[in-house]
Formats: sequence, structure tokens, C-alpha cells
Amino acid sequence: MRRIGIVMLLLISTFTYAQKGTIRGNVYEGSTGETLVGVSVIVEGTYTGSSTDLDGKFSIDVDPGTYNIQVTFISFQPITISDVVVKPGQVTLLNNIQLNESTIQLQDVVVSARALRNTETALQTIKRNASAMLDGISSAKISLIGDATAVEAAKRVTGVTIEGGKYIYVRGLGDRYSKTTLNNVDIPGLDPDRNSLQMDIFPTNLIENMMVSKNFTADMPADFTGGRLNVETKDFPEEKVMTLSVSSSYNPDMHFNSDYLTYDGGKLDFLGMDDGTRELPSVARKTKIPVPFSGASDSEVVNFVQSFNPQLGVQPKKSFIDYSASFSIGDQLNMGSRGDSKLGYIFSLSYKTEYKFYDDVRYGEYQRYIDPNLYEMRYATVQDGQIGEQNVLIGLLGGLAFKNNYNKIRLTAMRLQNGESRAARLNMQNDGAAVGQSGYIAESENLEYNQRSLTNVLLNGKHSLKDSGWEIDWRLSPTYSTSDDPDIRKTAFTILPNGSKTFSAGAGGNPSRIWRELTEINAAARLDISKNYRFNDKKAQLQFGLSHTYKKRDYEILFFDIQFASTQSWPDPDISTVLDPSNLYPNRPNGIYYQSGNNNPNPNNYTSNVNNSAFYVSNEMYLMAKLKTIIGLRGERYLQRHTGRDQQYASGDKNGQNLDNNEVLNSLDLFPSVNLIYEITSNQNLRAAYAKTIARPSFKELSFAQILDPLSNTIFNGGLYKYGDWDGQLTETYINNYDLRWELFFEQGQNVSASIFYKQFDNPIELVRIPEQQTSTEYQPRNVGDAVLWGIEFEFNQNLNFVSPLLKHLNVNGNITLVDSDVDMTTAEYNSRKSYEKTGEEIKDTRQMAGQSPYVINAGLVYGNADTGLDAGLFYNVKGPTLLIVGAGLFPDIYQESFHSLNLSINKKFGEEKRTSVDFKVSNILNQENLNYYDSYKAEKQTYSRLNPGRSFSIGLSHKF
Repeated sequence: MRRIGIVMLLLISTFTYAQKGTIRGNVYEGSTGETLVGVSVIVEGTYTGSSTDLDGKFSIDVDPGTYNIQVTFISFQPITISDVVVKPGQVTLLNNIQLNESTIQLQDVVVSARALRNTETALQTIKRNASAMLDGISSAKISLIGDATAVEAAKRVTGVTIEGGKYIYVRGLGDRYSKTTLNNVDIPGLDPDRNSLQMDIFPTNLIENMMVSKNFTADMPADFTGGRLNVETKDFPEEKVMTLSVSSSYNPDMHFNSDYLTYDGGKLDFLGMDDGTRELPSVARKTKIPVPFSGASDSEVVNFVQSFNPQLGVQPKKSFIDYSASFSIGDQLNMGSRGDSKLGYIFSLSYKTEYKFYDDVRYGEYQRYIDPNLYEMRYATVQDGQIGEQNVLIGLLGGLAFKNNYNKIRLTAMRLQNGESRAARLNMQNDGAAVGQSGYIAESENLEYNQRSLTNVLLNGKHSLKDSGWEIDWRLSPTYSTSDDPDIRKTAFTILPNGSKTFSAGAGGNPSRIWRELTEINAAARLDISKNYRFNDKKAQLQFGLSHTYKKRDYEILFFDIQFASTQSWPDPDISTVLDPSNLYPNRPNGIYYQSGNNNPNPNNYTSNVNNSAFYVSNEMYLMAKLKTIIGLRGERYLQRHTGRDQQYASGDKNGQNLDNNEVLNSLDLFPSVNLIYEITSNQNLRAAYAKTIARPSFKELSFAQILDPLSNTIFNGGLYKYGDWDGQLTETYINNYDLRWELFFEQGQNVSASIFYKQFDNPIELVRIPEQQTSTEYQPRNVGDAVLWGIEFEFNQNLNFVSPLLKHLNVNGNITLVDSDVDMTTAEYNSRKSYEKTGEEIKDTRQMAGQSPYVINAGLVYGNADTGLDAGLFYNVKGPTLLIVGAGLFPDIYQESFHSLNLSINKKFGEEKRTSVDFKVSNILNQENLNYYDSYKAEKQTYSRLNPGRSFSIGLSHKF
């Protein structure tokens, strides 16, 4: 009976506690935007209350009812929040409570809970007082607009460009000069050769904020120039979160299409991974494989051929619509006898499948005529056809966090799994009159699969040493990532003049198979220490820290192709029957067997590693009453080693290059930064900044690897290869950055700013067409001549209430960036261009910088009404024509055509507490196509690559439990 009584008492106490409600919020300083620790938060007329922790947050459990909340802190003006409604078992949020310093005793400021609810003042204050030029979006704003993923929310940040629906760039600078970090830690993305992390895998209800830094400060990694986006995930959800979302997208050009192309994959393709169906046969890894005339028996040869997957041809199949689902949960629990310790947890699972079908694809290679009076370009090879793609993405994110008033520790883990299956049917035409071409017609069918994975863990501690002003933040973050292309199959029949078909190595090529395998380890650690103090009777801060990053990549490519032991005969040519038993060795005709294209040692097998140690020191203070200075210095010791060899050495010529863990980059650099902020008024700043930054070549770029793209039939060559005047000495790019910005802030997140920026590039890296390779289409990253760019930028975010009160829910925002860039050509590039100069053309010794758009325009018209739960936005983005690949002489430059992206997003929340939301989106309203083209003087543009993504319509349903 005693035990039963105890259980009953526990149940009663639990039930009673469950009837209570919770008041949570955060408090920040109005002049700096920084959170305040130790602020007293009391329910008026009671002794019930709490104090803010090291994040400036508080939590109070009270009975249901309506209360006034008093917020007080020494030397600050008190504030009372009236009409705070608390419901049983629910959380009432009082976010972004602002306290202002007071030198005399003033009466309490009284604001209503309703007026406090939707304020963006905290983020505006952070932007106004930040050391760097910031823009961003807060969790409070995200919760109002209802965007499902981080990439959708990022559209609302001025100055941000969305590429491919998943990557974020700033100021029109491409991936090389942009950077994405997660929780202030550098981690690789699913594409290990990008600086940018894929953003469409993060659900917004687990994001605390997203902030874009447009200039460098000493506490940031030095390897960015255009902008840095940091995504901060929540560790302590403000209220219990349990959300289920489902969505689907329909593209009339791609879905329910019977012409969609695919092929039989593995049983685990739906999970974004191969089940071994595409695995390389074990015998193929041996130094000596069974081939005819090598001592192997006929049965060994045929068994080896049959150990490969026999499917070579594509299969038509009706495509399905895109669909996705996500589930997330999170909460915080009070711990300890006084409830001053808290345990938080978050978990998210997302799944997405997309189908794409491009029925009018074109890839082209064009050349210039050497005759100065012939302006038009001629084709060397053109491919036309169809491509079908299925993409599966799974994201898993989980975290635990513990904190008390002065300490916080969190552990976050993330797993991403991505699989993309691709099937293509292409018609090929090659012009024998073009330089280096044999002339042929062929029909090709390609089968590809790429699987990528990323596993990341973050262990983070933050400690405030009570009232001393010292704060310590440390982070440990290991990442393991893979990217594999198992069994890339390309099979092309060459069509002879009499109409018959055969396989020809010198024309369409013999059937081939490629396996590519990449693994990468990334381990990052950093320590940041700050000390708040006063200087000139104003707040100042000293900050210093250390970091170390270790990266290691292993990469291998294996190649096999079909050979014929006897005369070919294909009376009924069908790619799907090429590997039928009757065609295999020792049968005649054909006598098919597989031959290895891999030397030993393999020139396409490399191992690279990086050790990057850094330190920094920075001081922020007011030298004058209105002049804030942030002066910093960062040092980075960077050492990159490489193990690999070129084709010459791999073929047995000891005069070739062979590296065995040799240093390929070794530098100790100092990166100074100066930021000056003159406070014209309390809401108006004039900023000036200087910083030195760096852009380093990737592992792939600093290698001997030769990587084939089977669809476009182009080859990437690592920068260590020597060609002609290129000495194979690829090195880093140093950039001097100068910025001047005027900014004016208003209420409700409104602002306007104008900027001028100037950048000097020493040895910029660009992708260059290799002029010596005239029989194949090959590119290589190289250091080109020095470059400069300057630009102007105008940003605004304005509510239309000033036009009419009827428009108070409408906001218009925009960003316009105009850039002029110049690269000094190398002597070799200038001479090669002069040799193909056309009549009337004047070749200069400078040109546009590769990867830099001449202009970027972002605009948005947004309607938001929290009371009705309706939010809608129309978003437009365009980049000017951008130089992608630098041509030379015979080969024209390749540009990316402007893509006018216009997207509509509508979100409606339903219910008294607006827990259910429905969103509707239209993407690519203008039905633009992705076009890259060759450009030459007075010549018509010719296609390098063309894909039409079509117009898509999506609908989603989300419910918060």
C-alpha cells in the first residue's frame, strides 16, 4: 500500500505539473545586440522568477493565467511586459526583450506581450553593431513565414543568390570565393570539391539563425572572399517541437512522362546507396586479369566478362512526381532541484526523391577558323538527346545539450546520404574537317550512378566565468565523407557510311566502364576566448583563439573497356544485347573480352592531406565616442602533401613525376583586418574595412588526376600536369579586400545600404582549356595573370506602410550588385588569342575574370500577416553572363548565360494556434533554360551545354503536434 501511495503521489504531482504553463524568452542589450547574463525576470506580485543564463535566456513555470513580467538588471532601465497569457501545458514565448542602459532612475517601460511577439529588433541591433557587414534571418522570422528548408528561407536574405536550388553564393562570386559553415565550423558538403554546403537538407524549425558575412574578421577562416554563410542550429528549442511535413512537386515536362530513361539499379537505390549491384568484380582489382592470349583459359576469360553487370542499355519508363517528407522533434527539460539546469534535445529526419527528364539536351564543342575573315564558329562534336535522373537525399540530424547559468555543452550529429541514378541516350556528330577530329556519327547510351555520404559530429562547450567578463568557447568536429561512382557505362555504336553499325575506338569509341571512389576525413578543432572590458567609458572586447584542421583524401579511378578478338558483326544492333553470351569470347564473330586501362602504379590514384593551424587576436573598442574600431590579425600555417604520379611515370618512364607524400603547398601567412564603424546616428553607420584573404586549390585541382565526364565527353586534368608553357606549379590566390558601406536601419527589420568594394587578386585560379589537346576536350585549373575587380552594391528592405496603411503587410526587398573585373592575360594566352584575331577585332591584354558575374539582381515582394497566418513571396534573381572556362586560340571562351529565376511561394497556417500549414510554390515561372555557350567575335552563340529544367509546381503540408 505504501508503494501504491508513493506512485499515486508521483502521478498527482506529475499531473499537477503538467497543468502548469511555461514562460520562456531571452534578453539582450539594446546598444550592442548582445545577450545579457544574470538579468532578473520576476512574475509581478510574486516571488516566482528566474535569471537569464549565458545565452540570455530564461524559463519560468507558473499556473495558467495572465501575468505582468518584470525584467530588471543593474544599471539598465527596467521593463514590464503586460498581458502575458499562460495556458496549461504550453510555452509562452517572450523573445528579444531589449534592455537599455540608464544613468538616472527612470520609470519602468511597459510593453504588451503582443507587441513584443513579432519583433525583429534584436537581429537589426546585431546587424547594426556587428564587427562585419552582416545580413541574415532569425528563427523568429522563419517561424512566421513558414519556409520548410534553409535554402527557401535564405531567399529572403538580401544579397544571396541560390544556385541549383541548394547552394548559396554572395555578391555573384562563385563557389571558389564563397564559403558555408555549420555552427561556425568548416565542414565539407556532399560535393567534396565545393566550399558551399548543400542547404536544402536543413529543416527550418531546427535553425537558430542564418547570417551572411560580407567581409572578413580575424575570427573567421581566411579562405573566403565573396561572402560567408553560417548556419546555427538550435540546441535548446524554445518550446516543444514535433513537426511532420510532406510535400510533392509536379513538372509537366518531366513527370508522368513515358519517355523517361532509367535502368535497373540495386535494391537500396531508394535509400541513396548501391547494394553491391554495381560493385567492381574482385578479379578486376588484380594486377593481371584474364584476357585472351595471356595464358588464361577460355572459361576464365568468359567468366571474367560475365562477372560484370550485363546491362549496358537504357530503359524507357514512366517517371513519377517528386516527393519528400520530414519529421523533427525537440524540447528542453528542467533539471536540478532549483530548475536552473536544462537539458535540450533535437532530432530531425528528412527524405526526398526527385525525378528529372531532359528531352532536348545538347552538348557541343566548337572551334574558331584561323581565317581572320571567317567569323562563325564550326562544330567539332555535337551531342543531342535525352537524360533521365533520379535523385534521393536522406538527412538525419540529432543533438543533446546541457546548460546552467554559466556553462553549456552540446553534442550534435548529422548524417547525409545521397544517391543519383542517371541514364542518357545521345546522338553524336563529329566533323572530320575540324582540327584534330576524325569525322563520324554515333549513337551512345550512358548509365551512371553517384552515391555520396557525409557523417559529422560536433562537440561544443561554452563557459562564462560569472561576472569576470571572460567567456570560453571550444569546438571539436570530425567529419567522414565519401563520393563513389560505381560502374559508369558508356556504349556507343559508330554508324558507318553504308548505315551499318559497329564499335570503333577512333570514332564513337569502344564500350567502356569506369569506377571512381573517394573518401575524405576532416577533423576540425577551435578555441575562442573573449574578455569584455570598458574603454573610454564604453564596452570593449578582446578576442583571441586557436584552431587546427586536418583533412585527408583518398581517390582512385579504374577504367575497363571492351575489346574484340575477332571481326565484328552486328546484323541487329542493340546495345542491350551487346553482352549476350553469343557475343563473348571465344565465340565468333565479335569475341568480346574486357581489357584493363589501368597502369600500375595508377596515375588516377592519389592520396592528399592538409594540416592547417591558425591563431588570431582581435580587439574591438571605441577610439572616439562614435568611432568603433575592430583590428585583428590571423595567422595560418598551411601544409598540403600529395602522393600521386603522372601518366609518363605510370607508363614506366622514370623521367615522369612521382610524388610520395611530397609538399605541394607550404605557407605561413598573416591576414590583417581593420574594420571602422562610424555611428552617424543611433540607427545609421558608415563602415570602412580592409582585409587580406586567400583562396587555395582543392585536392582535385592539386593532383595528377584525369577525370572524364561521360555525358559531355570532357576531361578534367589536375593542375600538377605540365602542358606547354604551364609548369604544373598550381599555387594559392591572395586577395586584398577593401569595402566602404553606408547603412540605415528602421523598425521592423527595414534597412537600406549602399556599398563600394574593391578586390585585388594575386595569381587567381581559373579553369582553362588546354590548347595542346586538340583531339579531346580537356580543361585544367591554372594560375592566370593578376586580377582586380570593383563593384557597387545597393540593398534595401522596406515595408510599404509608408505608401498606405493598407499595404502594411507588404515588404519589398532587393539587392543590386554591379561589378567590373579585369584579369591580366599571361603572355601565352595573349599570343594564342592574337593568332586567331578576326578582322575588326582588337585583342586586349585583359579580360573578364572567370566566375565573376558583371551584375547580380535579387528582388522580393513579400506579404506577411501573422494574425491570418498568410505569407506569400515573389522572388526574382538573375546573374549576368559569366565566364566559366577560359579559351585560347582555336578554342573560344565558354560563358554561362543569364538565368532569370522567378519563383512564387505561398504559405497559409490554419487553426487557432496555427499549427497546421499548407504551402504552394511555383519554380522557374519564366521557364528559363540552363545554357552555357561559346562566345567569339561577331559569331553566333553556340551551345556548350543546354538543359531545360522546366516549370514546377509543389504543394506541402506541415503540422506541429
